[in-house]
Amino acid sequence: MPTNAAIAYQSSFGIWNGVSYTNVAEVTNITPPQYTRDSIDATHHASPNGYREYIAGMMDAGEVTLEINYVPSASDQIITALQAGVGQFRITHPSGVTVTFSAVVTAFSPETPLDGKMAASATFKVSGRPTWA
Repeated sequence: MPTNAAIAYQSSFGIWNGVSYTNVAEVTNITPPQYTRDSIDATHHASPNGYREYIAGMMDAGEVTLEINYVPSASDQIITALQAGVGQFRITHPSGVTVTFSAVVTAFSPETPLDGKMAASATFKVSGRPTWA
């Protein structure tokens, strides 16, 4: 059976500006939401065979990370989102599949090495359930 694997070239990361999503310039890496679920211990004195029992707890979509070529004028929208608190964001994959989510920007870290490419990373703590479309 042939593979359906694809490269991520032409993926994009957009920030909602109140009218539409504006793509962040020169994105080099996007790490989409990382899903986890809490497990809650529901073991009791009559749990079968002496094994612990668990029930499903709350879900967490974790964090989204973004890496960019740092061009100070191009990164202003991330700093604006950081200062705003919760915002709306969208990842668009080359296939057209999107992941839209609310998040709090928790970090923006630029680097300006003496003999290398300027780069920056940003971290977005997802709030609520992301929408895949």
